[in-house]
Amino acid sequence: MPSSVDLAAAYADSGVAEVLQQLDQELIGLRPVKTRIREIAALLLVDRARQQLDLQSTAPGLHMSFTGRPGTGKTTVAKRISQILHRLGYLRKGHVVTVTRDDLVGQYVGHTAPKTREMVKRALGGVLFIDEAYYLYKSDNERDYGAEAIEILLQDMERQRSDFVVIFAGYKDRMAEFYQSNPGLSSRVVHHIDFPDYSEEELMAIALLLLNQQDYHFSESAHDAFSRYIQRRRQLPFFANARSIRNALDRLRLRQANRLFSRLEQPLSRDDLTTIEAEDVLASRVFQGEIEGRDPSQPLTTILDAP
Repeated sequence: MPSSVDLAAAYADSGVAEVLQQLDQELIGLRPVKTRIREIAALLLVDRARQQLDLQSTAPGLHMSFTGRPGTGKTTVAKRISQILHRLGYLRKGHVVTVTRDDLVGQYVGHTAPKTREMVKRALGGVLFIDEAYYLYKSDNERDYGAEAIEILLQDMERQRSDFVVIFAGYKDRMAEFYQSNPGLSSRVVHHIDFPDYSEEELMAIALLLLNQQDYHFSESAHDAFSRYIQRRRQLPFFANARSIRNALDRLRLRQANRLFSRLEQPLSRDDLTTIEAEDVLASRVFQGEIEGRDPSQPLTTILDAP
């Protein structure tokens, strides 16, 4: 029996530092989230060290709740959590199975149990990530089978707690109601992590990172125009943080391509092909208070001032 444990060596050997570094590189901001993930990693490293010294060790609860709006990095963090748990020996495989209500709940008697158990079976050795988990429970419908899926999850979360981790995810207010209606579920979820919305500065940093990864960049005037775009888009409905920014960049590339295609008779330089100009940004319907990708014949009630 060793008399001491080299925690620094254990940390280096585990490969957890590499996963945390990937998390920092993939996600802008989210400092509270990253801090909590590091705390969980530290807890598991110390728990493993205690086991090596034959100290009393109770398997830590690992089921989690991720709350926040779409596009705040919940799925990415779930993948990195699974990798950390795998590298520290708490999960056999370290994969993530993402499901919604439709994957777990059947439409007729006897259909829900096999569907739910099949998803749990696929997740064994890894993480079962349940997005918009509050849709599992419909208190206003006595014939709904979501309660059956929850009961099966509760049983397996306890019975097979050493072989898979469940992460429930969704909007913060609706998840709070979900846990209030299911006290047994709430007691089994140890880690509650809230994902804040990105600030305008962080959204711009995300845009610049994504553009750089694809060999694009803003001109100075385009940078200013996109800053105004972010201000307006955040005020419109259905804003999805980084996801909305990614979609906006896809449309910028489309408009840039059409602009360049209109100059077929002119040779294109490297700078032409890589630069997003202000006109590509300002053509967005967001500057008229509309959401791109939605039917323009159905205007939104939220109208923003013109730039």
